[in-house]
Amino acid sequence: MPRILVVDDEPDICQMIRRYAEHDGYETVGVSDGTEAVEICQKEDFDIIIMDVMMPDMDGYSACKRIREKKDIPVLMLSARGEEYDKLFGFEVGVDDYVTKPFSPKELMARIRVIIQRHTRSDTGMEEEKEKEKASSILKLGGLELDTLGRELYVDGEKTELTAKEYDILLYFMNNKGIVLSRDMILSAVWGYDYFGEDRTVDWQMKLLRNKLGKYREMIHTVRGVGYKFDE
Repeated sequence: MPRILVVDDEPDICQMIRRYAEHDGYETVGVSDGTEAVEICQKEDFDIIIMDVMMPDMDGYSACKRIREKKDIPVLMLSARGEEYDKLFGFEVGVDDYVTKPFSPKELMARIRVIIQRHTRSDTGMEEEKEKEKASSILKLGGLELDTLGRELYVDGEKTELTAKEYDILLYFMNNKGIVLSRDMILSAVWGYDYFGEDRTVDWQMKLLRNKLGKYREMIHTVRGVGYKFDE
């Protein structure tokens, strides 16, 4: 059940909003000033805040800024003034919508529904993007999983420590699985084009990397006279 925080120092308006909101299936909490709003938001979560601008102790704009420093809760501001400056200032401090008193309770509820739906879709979209990014960052082959964001290798689910060079080689292999890679190609990709060492360096690194792969060491195939190929 969505939760609404109603912040208004006029008891009649606060009660009216809560009555309509609860009739529409929302859970509501009411407080009478900005300070109380900031304090309760530090302890509890809400789907939207309906807040009056002019209140004793702390006004709605100040309360909105304080709350937004800690939590991303949408705010619909109520005001007896409808000047453009007031609305623009409200949007600058993070207000999602602005309703001028007196207002229609039905219109207010319609705006509340739209804001909650929009905010929910936004949160869901962000989570989906994070999941997609996380999923796309995992390279898998057999029992090997290489996390390219965390630069970590998991062998059959167990984390295995890699050196920076071992990670770079394995990443290069997994991005080019099934392709025969010469020692020069590996040197250029992992060490850089200006590397002047010998290609025996690659062979030593292969030996170390194979030891890290355990039973999957045979995924690194030696191609005699050429280099290496990585596949199942």
